[in-house]
Amino acid sequence: MSENTFEIAKEIIAPGKLRRFELPVSRLATQTLVSLPVTVVNGVEPGPKLWLSAAIHGDEINGVEIIAQILGRINPQKLRGTIIAVSIVNVFGFIEQSRYLPDRRDLNRSFPGSESGSLASQLANLFMREIVQRSTHGIDLHTAAVHRINLPQIRANLKDETTYRCAKAFGAPVMMHASTRDGSLRHAATRKGIPVLLYEAGEALRFDPLAIEVGVKGILQVMNCLEMYQEDLVSRVSDSWETNNSKWIRASCGGIFHLEVNLGEKVTRRQELGYITNAFGERRVAVRASVTGLVISHIQNPLVNQGDAIIHLAII
Repeated sequence: MSENTFEIAKEIIAPGKLRRFELPVSRLATQTLVSLPVTVVNGVEPGPKLWLSAAIHGDEINGVEIIAQILGRINPQKLRGTIIAVSIVNVFGFIEQSRYLPDRRDLNRSFPGSESGSLASQLANLFMREIVQRSTHGIDLHTAAVHRINLPQIRANLKDETTYRCAKAFGAPVMMHASTRDGSLRHAATRKGIPVLLYEAGEALRFDPLAIEVGVKGILQVMNCLEMYQEDLVSRVSDSWETNNSKWIRASCGGIFHLEVNLGEKVTRRQELGYITNAFGERRVAVRASVTGLVISHIQNPLVNQGDAIIHLAII
């Protein structure tokens, strides 16, 4: 075999080639086989092995389109290293338009998984074994949970030099230092020494043009930073707000929330961000910022209960 031949799941990908195949996961009650769709682009020269993943939560679909656009733009003959792309990790949730697996487990709380555990645990184990362990770097693509929207942002361990360099190269409007959460893909991969960026942008079950544009551009810029690929059409890296902390502003009472700020807007402490009324537009209760920060997320559903997290501020 050639020096730069790439092998995964018994598939052999020659240098300068793109190959699509499926990793069997399980059968449904109807005996229909469900598989993990994988695309490998193997460059002509050895280099970093970058995995791209999306739809770990099945209703977070922006990343599916981001990966599709990346694969459509990459010329394997100009690539150094390898791209391992899994655009739909939670196939079950994607089909059902649900965040979860059929047993209501959250796949991103099930890593690194096991061969004999729950369906979530087995799927996590398969992804770790076949994708993560063959990679040197990773980018995991997410959106906000249902009824929320996120400003494009990178969450990563910014105290790690390699991860920080990649996060800065991505050029999202915000990059936030965030510790890993037990059971997450980022936590499991980081424990294996793999630098991982988590991209959050847009909302569930919607294509967000800005989120997709920033995601595609960001991945190409990271690949340029890693000396994997150079594309002349990608503009220079954008500056990012850098933060170590964030704070959710919560509803002080139940009612109908009227938002008065936009994603990406800088707000000051005590500034009115919106207000809550009853169903008749009466009893206006102001919602104010408790810190100076940048609006990086807010709810989309105006119906709120007391204590609901309604606006997320990156502290700057």
